[in-house]
Amino acid sequence: MRRYARLYLYFLRFSFSKAMEFRVDFFFRVIMDLFFYMVQFLFFGILYLHTPMLGGWTQDQITIFISSYIFVDAFHMTFFANNTWWLPIYINRGDLDYYLTKPVSSFFFLGFKEFAANSLINLILAFSILVYNLCGYPESFSALKLFFFFILLFNGAFLYFMTYLLFLLSVFWTGSSRGFADIFYAAEKVFQRPDGIFTGYFRRFFLTLLPFSLMASFPTRFLLQEDISVVLFEIVIGSVFVYSLVYLTWTRGLKIYSSASS
Repeated sequence: MRRYARLYLYFLRFSFSKAMEFRVDFFFRVIMDLFFYMVQFLFFGILYLHTPMLGGWTQDQITIFISSYIFVDAFHMTFFANNTWWLPIYINRGDLDYYLTKPVSSFFFLGFKEFAANSLINLILAFSILVYNLCGYPESFSALKLFFFFILLFNGAFLYFMTYLLFLLSVFWTGSSRGFADIFYAAEKVFQRPDGIFTGYFRRFFLTLLPFSLMASFPTRFLLQEDISVVLFEIVIGSVFVYSLVYLTWTRGLKIYSSASS
């Protein structure tokens, strides 16, 4: 465990030194994400001009939800997004050989090697927005509940990353440039909608097979609701299912992987 922690520190040092070489991109990302955050709050603000409730949530509650998925998105962009960009390229070009020979987990190396230092300011901004809206909420939250709320949000960010990997890892079989990434991005908008607007089979689908509702909606429900047992059960089961599926897909993909030397 200590070896992986030390290795990750090397990843961070390299990422920060590389980010300083492209300062225009650094500031452009800040401006771009600020615009994205503003649009999200304006979109739901306009909806609440016409209805007092949306998906069973008041405007104060939906503000916490928006802040939550903004934070999850920023966390993903900072820690995981660059890695998902390079993974299909490594597989298709046969560059995966280099990582399979390392004396550490190839999945760890490929999943955490790239840290987007130029997105770190955006993560701090997203966290600040979330804290500000939590402090401005009409009711108070216990320290213990807030602690687990943030744990669930971190899990939501990792769940987003792992769900995306399921679509990317199809390159082992298809040989396409990005696997089924376009399908993921078409469905990913569900992540930015409160789970209460979905009913029946669609609601179940977005809790299990494509667990977008578990990434931000359910952590927010955990924070705002009194009865949290069902919420926690859904998050744990859905997360374990996706993590296990990614592990199986990765191991099976490696078995059919054609290296650069084959």
